[in-house]
Amino acid sequence: MSTPQTSRFVRIRVDLVLEIDDEQAVTGAALQTLAEDTDLSDAERTHAERAVTDDTAEALAHLVDPFDLVAEVPGVELQQASWSSEQIDYDPDSPEWDLDEDDGDENDPEDDEMTVG
Repeated sequence: MSTPQTSRFVRIRVDLVLEIDDEQAVTGAALQTLAEDTDLSDAERTHAERAVTDDTAEALAHLVDPFDLVAEVPGVELQQASWSSEQIDYDPDSPEWDLDEDDGDENDPEDDEMTVG
């Protein structure tokens, strides 16, 4: 059901909060992934290895790939993706972390756009 006013593009926003209970495992997995990446130059690899060794959140960002999330979804092609990771203070009992709340402005028309074409 597609009309001239309906966009074929859909934005999906996902926030994940992960608890890392084995930093060595995460860092090791990221270093292994970098070692197997044949597209990286030596300079890029050295920089990335330093980053994932210094920061577990950076290591995790190298392991989580949004392209993998939709690679097997039929009928869609990923057009653009961006992601980042950061260490945070997390309190699951805080109202700030209520997953049922809409993060957008109630008057933001973009929040109402959920069209699939």
